[in-house]
Amino acid sequence: MITLPNILRAGLLAAAVAFAGSAMAQTDAAAFTATLSGAAEVPANASAATGSLEATMDKSTRVLRWKITYSGLSGPATAAHFHGPAMPGANAGVALPFTSAASPIEGQATLTLEQVADLMAGKWYANVHTAANPGGEIRGQVMVK
Repeated sequence: MITLPNILRAGLLAAAVAFAGSAMAQTDAAAFTATLSGAAEVPANASAATGSLEATMDKSTRVLRWKITYSGLSGPATAAHFHGPAMPGANAGVALPFTSAASPIEGQATLTLEQVADLMAGKWYANVHTAANPGGEIRGQVMVK
C-alpha cells in the first residue's frame, strides 16, 4: 500500500543514492592549476606576460580538459603545449601539443597511463612560445589543486 511515510522513505532513499553518486563522481576527478610567467622559463626571461591554466581530468577515462589564458606576450604565440616529464627548473620535450596557441587555449585529450602518472606527480608544464622567445616566453608547472 502506498502511504505518505512510504513515499517519504522512497524520496529519502533516492536523494541518498543521488548524493552518494555525485560524491563518488567528484572523487574520480582531479583538478589542476598553473601560473605562467617568464620567470618560470628555463632559462628565465624578462617577459611581462602572464597566464593561467585550469584543468580537470576524469581519472576513470583519463580525459584531461584544459583552458589556458594569457596576455602581454612580446608578439603572437607561435606554439603552445604541455611538456614533460620535468620538474621545475628542468626542460622536457612536448608531451601533448595544442591545436591552437591563441588565447584562450581550450582542449581535451585522453592520456596514457604514463602521462597520467607524470601529470599527477607534477611533472608537466604548460609553455607558450613566441618568435622573440622560441624556447618559450611563459611557462607554468601544472600542479594538483
